[in-house]
Amino acid sequence: MGWAGFLLRRFAGTAAVVLLLSVGVFLLLYLAPGSIQQTLLGTRPATAETIAAIQARHHLNDPVALQYLRWFGDVLRGDLGTSIRTGMPVSDMLGQRLPLTLALVGYGTLLAALAGIPLGVLGALRRGRVTDRLVVTAGVVGLSAPPFAVGLLLLVVFALWLGWFPVYGTGQGAGDQLWHLTLPAAALALGAVGLLIRFGRAALVREMEQDYVVFARARGLSGPLVLGYAMRNSLVPILTAAGLVVTGMLAGTVLVEVTFALPGLGSLLVDSVTFKDVPVVQALALLLTVLISGVNLLVDIGYSIIDPRVRLGRSVS
Repeated sequence: MGWAGFLLRRFAGTAAVVLLLSVGVFLLLYLAPGSIQQTLLGTRPATAETIAAIQARHHLNDPVALQYLRWFGDVLRGDLGTSIRTGMPVSDMLGQRLPLTLALVGYGTLLAALAGIPLGVLGALRRGRVTDRLVVTAGVVGLSAPPFAVGLLLLVVFALWLGWFPVYGTGQGAGDQLWHLTLPAAALALGAVGLLIRFGRAALVREMEQDYVVFARARGLSGPLVLGYAMRNSLVPILTAAGLVVTGMLAGTVLVEVTFALPGLGSLLVDSVTFKDVPVVQALALLLTVLISGVNLLVDIGYSIIDPRVRLGRSVS
């Protein structure tokens, strides 16, 4: 299969997943407690005029399938509705908060990669030794620690006791914002480090036992060159772990942003659920669906670049 066919198939699969999940996102309106009209009214008085206006505006007398098609058509045009709580367009609210969340996820992913991948390599190269056991233990601890609990611990130690980092807020300017996001990103990265250690170490250990590594060593190739060959063939599992890291961080930002009082998508989701702001919850759920599907699509494309057998539909075993 050529590049065009491979990309077309992957994009089509991603679009189908997003379309299917969008149905569930739309049905959140019907799953909310109480009547649909009362849900959309929020705290406003439920007079006959306001209920009639809500029914007319959202076409609630139409069949559900037609309501979904109209809602999804508005989404494609960038109209995500209006917040019940604030009266602001939902798209504006997401646009204000999305950059901070993406910056936090990107920063956390970078920290996790800088720590997790080298530690995984170190554990594989020192397999069975004390260093390897320490690396594996660190990975287990990282995977077992909830991000919000790690965030609280980092706040107490590095912000309150030592005063090295700010307690909350986003800062002013790129450098100050990076400083403010360091502790939240570290809280997100700790669990991701454990995942990268586990996948990276296991993949490299397996590759170092392959016949081509034994043959390369027998030919007298240098250790770094042999390690480079093994690392390249270990990239598919590591890329899988990286995809899991990013998607996990997108979900983990909810509690971390609340812990550090950051005005990102996570804190917006908590506020919207608390005040039953269904249009915002729908938009956030759909946005997270698109982001996670996009990450999975990029991982699939990365597979095909690292190992062409994926693109050609052949077995990688």
